Amino acid sequence: MAHQRVKFAMKRYVAVGLFLCLSSIIDIATTVTHYSVPEEMDEGSVVANLATDLGLDVRSLSKRKMRVDVVGNKKYLEINRDTGELFILEKINREFLCPLKTTTSCFIRLDNPVRMFNIEVEILDINDNAPHFRRGTMHLDISESSPVGERFSLNNAADPDVGTNSVQNYHLSASDHFAIEIQTGRDGTKFADLVLKKALDREQQAVHNLILTAVDGGVPTRTGTASIIVRVLDVNDNAPSFDKDKYVVDVMENSPIGSLVIKLNATDLDEGSNSDIVYSYSLYTSERTQMMFNLNPENGEIRVKEMINYEDDQLYEMEVIASDKGPNSLSGQSRVTIKVTDMNDNHPEISIKSFQSPVKENVDTDTVIAVVSVSDKDSDDNGVVDLHIPENMPFKLRKSSDNYYELVLSEPLDREKVPEYDITFTVKDRGSPPLFDNETMTLELLDVNDNVPQFPQSFYTIRVMENNAPGALLSSLTAFDPDLHENQYLVYFIIEKEIANTSMSMLFSINPENGNLYALKTFDYEIEKEFLFHIEARDSGSPPLSSNVTVHIIIVDQNDNAPTIVSPWRAHVRGTPPLQTPLWYPMMPTGTVCFWQRPGKESWWLDSLCQRVPGTSCPAYREGQDCQRLVVQQLLLCRYNGLSVSVYL
Repeated sequence: MAHQRVKFAMKRYVAVGLFLCLSSIIDIATTVTHYSVPEEMDEGSVVANLATDLGLDVRSLSKRKMRVDVVGNKKYLEINRDTGELFILEKINREFLCPLKTTTSCFIRLDNPVRMFNIEVEILDINDNAPHFRRGTMHLDISESSPVGERFSLNNAADPDVGTNSVQNYHLSASDHFAIEIQTGRDGTKFADLVLKKALDREQQAVHNLILTAVDGGVPTRTGTASIIVRVLDVNDNAPSFDKDKYVVDVMENSPIGSLVIKLNATDLDEGSNSDIVYSYSLYTSERTQMMFNLNPENGEIRVKEMINYEDDQLYEMEVIASDKGPNSLSGQSRVTIKVTDMNDNHPEISIKSFQSPVKENVDTDTVIAVVSVSDKDSDDNGVVDLHIPENMPFKLRKSSDNYYELVLSEPLDREKVPEYDITFTVKDRGSPPLFDNETMTLELLDVNDNVPQFPQSFYTIRVMENNAPGALLSSLTAFDPDLHENQYLVYFIIEKEIANTSMSMLFSINPENGNLYALKTFDYEIEKEFLFHIEARDSGSPPLSSNVTVHIIIVDQNDNAPTIVSPWRAHVRGTPPLQTPLWYPMMPTGTVCFWQRPGKESWWLDSLCQRVPGTSCPAYREGQDCQRLVVQQLLLCRYNGLSVSVYL
């Protein structure tokens, strides 16, 4: 195939000249073989079979060292010498190979060929690049006085692709105030102008956020976006205005100089210097009023300038003007009326003459805790005062003389419930409005040893397995005392009690600090089955208080004794008898029962069954009870917890 072209939907291409060298041929072919491939083809893709197109013998390609020779850092094409196919060695990016859109061809020259074939590979553009803006965000400052129809230039989007794959159109997000017009440059580049279609008002909307989208003509289309932030610049088109047209305010006589009477608030919808406001008195404000009150020109505060006396003037009127600092200053005004109120201008006073703290929690009721005096420099009702303390406290106030009160205890105290009291004395006059003052004192309570130690239980039952190790921990008997310090430090004792001439302290011990109970010896259920004694918990107060608890120790039996056999007649024990064998004891002339001997006991306790072969059994009986008669003529078998012996009678 002498001329091959692969067609794609791109109008513009880049031609690449490649040369093949065969070492055994000396003439040069001047014809150009032309191929077309799209950019970004996969590596290994076959462009053409050069051996077929150039009329060469495939078998001689390797011998002739046929190759594609390039100059540069990249080798995009290579020849398969076994098949003669020209294939893609590395992906081709048309925008990288020929970055200038005006480039129509691009050649790579070869050095020192023997026989040269000129091959032209056309790289077709695909829409593999989206439009993009050099700046993702564009900022515009537009005056709110700008006329409708005014145009503002915007940055255009760039697209490395060519032809219809480049930028073809722009779109603007929805806006009531702006639109775009698309322009075309001499080189075909598309750009957009922002056009004002509705007058701006900064006071309604100070910032407009728009999105500009660039769209190419590829299939499918690709887009790129940029943000447009329009900041509306202010003009002085709004006059300052007050919250109210008229203010009426009351001020107490004798108000401190510098105290705030009222803070006027005027606002201006403009910004910058156009909204900066200056306050001033108008010519209608009297000199007497301006002398009594000071107007701050920056923040509109009106403060007391001279001492106000209700008996001199009861009413002051003024007119205040608010002016902005714009180039053409605008202003607004408001009237202010100040009424002077005759006041209860002296606060009642409270004085703590004496206060007893701390006190013991067992202090007697009706004890005087504090002495308080009250006073007020005003006269008439403004000088009459009342003293109060909080309710729900174990105290009461008792008037002792004019303006003197005693704080006395009205209920018993209990430190364990309330360790201290914050007592607030509040004094209040009967003026209008009333004035008051308060003072808080803290009464601390000292602990008294008035609580006995308490055990969680009144009776403890502790089970101990026989054959225990000496010193084993049996239980922890802990008491609680809500008192403080030495009144709550507890010591534990075993109340002495002798059993069979043996003291409890020889059998058990208790840790005096924490109440841990220990066994001092190893117990044997066959000898001792239970113990009953008392534990005492005593605090360290003066005098000390104590309580005790009953402890019941139960020794739990273990299978630690083997059965033994005792027969007064013809008993023959087969095998080796155990350490202790069951006892055969004749209770009736014609019968025999099986007993278990308890060492150390005078009585015998029936513990298992005698069985008569082939299986008739005798029920268990205690000593002294009638026993069922069994004529023993055969082999008897006695069992005890799995131990058995055979006896012949």
